[in-house]
Parts: sequence; structure tokens; C-alpha cells
Amino acid sequence: MADDLRLYFLECGSLKTQVQYIKMNQGLGDPYEIPVPFFLITHPRGNVLFDGGNALEVARDARAHWGVVVDAYEPVMSEDDFVVNQLQRLDIDPASVRYVVQSHLHLDHSGAIGHFPNAEYVVQRRELEYAYTPDWFQKTAYIRPDFDKDVRWLFLDGPNDDGYDLFGDGTIKTLFTPGHAPGHTSLVVTLEGEGPMMLTADACYTMDHYEEKALPGLIHSAADVAYSVRKIHREVDRLGATVVTGHDPDAWPKFKKAPEYYS
Repeated sequence: MADDLRLYFLECGSLKTQVQYIKMNQGLGDPYEIPVPFFLITHPRGNVLFDGGNALEVARDARAHWGVVVDAYEPVMSEDDFVVNQLQRLDIDPASVRYVVQSHLHLDHSGAIGHFPNAEYVVQRRELEYAYTPDWFQKTAYIRPDFDKDVRWLFLDGPNDDGYDLFGDGTIKTLFTPGHAPGHTSLVVTLEGEGPMMLTADACYTMDHYEEKALPGLIHSAADVAYSVRKIHREVDRLGATVVTGHDPDAWPKFKKAPEYYS
């Protein structure tokens, strides 16, 4: 176990939306504001980001960058919320980030891409391919300037790479959880004190999704969503892991936020 492994919870502002966009066919028209999380993991062999929140351009002119998406998901974000600026406040040099693990490439997760010069960007191969040619119903979720960049990609290939171990020491491992997006990846971080933390990202937006009371408002495959939630349950039960959902406005405030951390 890495002695100085730490997990920081950070938030790139929030999104003002409606319940039905988060929980399919529920709460039609009801306002709902959700957090936009991302995570920093410090490791003796290099720092790791899991997602990066929104792009900096969103803080400057959200409609110019996101277009009509803003009508359904209104970002509440300042430039201070941008991933690089938040890490610098933690005295984390962008050059020290070794890996950026992308759960998927939707617009509220891809803000870190291209901003960490020494990083490899870990993504499911099918997710990047799909991001360039999405189906019509997912097209607005992918903002091409966010991910169409000259970076070093480290591709995972679905089930063949399931459980990919970033450092080979068991502390940070991926979990292939397609459904919300075709190449969605969750992350398991195993800490010395806290034990395993299951970062579901958008495989489970909220605890209602984890408890199979709702489907995400945006999905690639409902069947894959259901399969991936069951898969997460099996891993959580096997490991005794703490579940950290992707956008839960009720669960998120209960976790410690940076500069506090879990270790």
C-alpha cells in the first residue's frame, strides 16, 4: 500500500437542471441542482485525476461553448472552479499529474484534457471513437473542442482491460461500466485507512440510481446501465467499498472536500 496515498474530493461548480434530466421520467419540470465532482489522488509515483469537471470556456461563456445544452443544464461555475486553478490552490503542479482517467467524455467531465503536459489520458477506446461520431440523442453531450486534442491517450479496451491497475500495486483500478456512455469507466481507490472507495461517476448519478430506483436521464443503453449497476454492487459487496455517486446533491455534501482528504 502506498503510504501517502490521498483522495481529494473537488467540485467544479454545479448544474441547474430539472429532475427528469437526471432521473428518467421523474419530476417533470421540477428544479434540481447537482454538483459537478472530480477527484485528485496523490500517489508516490505521480498524481492522478479522475475526470476534470467543465472546461474553462464554460466559466467564460457557457452558451458559446455548450450551445443549447445550457437550456437544460445551466452551469454555475467561475474561473476559480476550473480544475487547474483548484489544483494550484492545493500546491499541485500540473506537470506532476501522471494520469488523467476519464470516466467518459461528456461535457461536464472533460475539462482537464490537454491541460496536464506530462499526463497520459486514460479512456476507453470505444468512448473516444463514439465521442467523434455519437448517435443523435447523445450528440449534444460531447463537445469536440474538449477532447479533440493532441494528447497521449492510454486506451482501455472494454472487458479485456477491466480492472486495469494504474500503478500495479492495487491502489487505483478501473471498472468498465458502460450504459450511460458506451465507454464509461468507474474507479476503485483503495486507501490505507478508509479502505476501498468506489467512484461510480455517471454509472450511478445518485443513490437512487445505485438502488435501482431510477435510470439516468441520458443513456446510451438502458440494459447496459442496469448491468453496470449490478456489477458495481458486486464489487462494493466483495470489497466492502464506500460508494461515491456521480452527481448526488444529497450525498455529496456528506463527504470531506479539499483541502481535506481521505487516506
